[in-house]
Order: sequence, then structure tokens, then C-alpha cells
Amino acid sequence: MKLTRRVLFSLTMAATLASFGPNASAADALNVGAYPTNPPFETKKTDGTFEGFEVDIVTEAAKRSGMTVNIADYGFQALFAALASKRIDVAISTITITGERLKSVSFTQPYYDSDMGIATKADSALKGTADLKGKTVGYMSGSTAEKWVGDNKAPAGFADTKGYKSQQDLFLDLNAGRVDAIVSDIPGMQYAFKTMTSLAVKDRIKTGEQYGLMMGKDDPNLAKLNDALTAMKGDGTLASIHKKWFGVDAAAGSSTVTVVAIPKG
Repeated sequence: MKLTRRVLFSLTMAATLASFGPNASAADALNVGAYPTNPPFETKKTDGTFEGFEVDIVTEAAKRSGMTVNIADYGFQALFAALASKRIDVAISTITITGERLKSVSFTQPYYDSDMGIATKADSALKGTADLKGKTVGYMSGSTAEKWVGDNKAPAGFADTKGYKSQQDLFLDLNAGRVDAIVSDIPGMQYAFKTMTSLAVKDRIKTGEQYGLMMGKDDPNLAKLNDALTAMKGDGTLASIHKKWFGVDAAAGSSTVTVVAIPKG
């Protein structure tokens, strides 16, 4: 009887210690928020799982850090509130690293370089900023495009501006003529316009934007995930992910293949 009790006690203690050990699923889960319709960076599939360039990046970085990922879909603006309330640990969705954002959040080193662009109907005579006087210009609310449009509305003489919560609605309204032009990140537009052939990017706005994993201010996992990105750049994994989703090699010297420091505010 004593032996049985001793064995039972030992088993109970082992199970209790294991629940607090390094393999505990709750401790190892990285909760990630993603905008669900942002190909090729992230897309929510019909079975509820996510795929895309940034999905592969955060999944591999988490794996190398001894974690798994749980990805949930959020509207673009909602990502910031979800991170602030700690409902998520990481936000992905072509989120540009900016000095303003770094006041309240942290980013890993960047892994993608981008510019914004002006898009119109493919057969439109509008070619660039100089042609937008008296026109209505759309953008994704909460994005860096919103700031650019706001800064340029008066100088360029836009008649009106319109913000959207959904990239799909932004493109649909452009196609329907409810806005004359839109401003957004070039990679996402170029990818979408492969099928929406009635729309086209007409001009590039050189902004030098870079995307990184957005995390809570000084999150304890920041350095760990950043180190994983450094290793992924060093062994060619990140370059392979780029080739998989964009069909071309990452540019030499780009943040996709070059190790840089964690950005500071």
C-alpha cells in the first residue's frame, strides 16, 4: 500500500512539473494576428488556415525559437488594438516600420523592402500625382498610404479622399469608378492585378518602406525571433521563401537577404 501511494505521488508530481516545463503548449504558442486577404503575404484559406510569404516567415522563425504559431484574422486597424491588449503577440500584414509606430510597439529587423504606388483603371489617362488634381483618391485606413494621401491632398489638389477597411473593397471601388485612383503598397497591387487586369499601377512613390514582425514594446521574445530571422537570412531560407511566393530572387542588398539591427524608436 505504501509503495502504491509513493508511486502515485511521484507520478502526480512528475505530471505537475511537466505542465510547467519548457514543452508546455501554452508557453510555446505564439499568437499571431494577420489580415486575411493580403496575397501573396497572407491569405486565409477555406479550411481556416493561413498561407503566404509572411506566414512562412513567422512560422519558421517561431519554429527556430522553439514555438508554434496560432494565427487569427483581424482587420488591418484591429491588429494594432489586438497587440496593445495582448490578444496577440505578433502582427503580420505588410506593416511598415515607422518612427511613429516605434514609440508604442517594437519591430524585428525588416525582411522586405517596398514602395507605395498610384493605381487607376488600366485605360485611364491618369498617370501620376500631377494628374490627380480634382480627383478622388482611395487608401487603406490605418496604413502609411493614409498619411501620404493626407499630406498630399491640399498640395496636389485632390477633390476628395476615401478610406477603406478592406483591400478588396478598395480595389472594387476603383474598378467601379467610385474613386479615380488609389494609393497602396506596390507588391500587393501588382499581385492582385495579375487577375484584375482592368487595373494597373501607374506610378511609383519611392518611400523606402520596410516590413517587419510587429510586437509589443520590448517583448521578451523580440530578440529570439530576430535572431531566427538573422539565421534565416544567413542560411538562405528567407531568400527561398521570397522565391517561392514572388517567383524571382530577392534583390542583392535588400532587407530580405541582409542582416540589419533591430529598429529603434
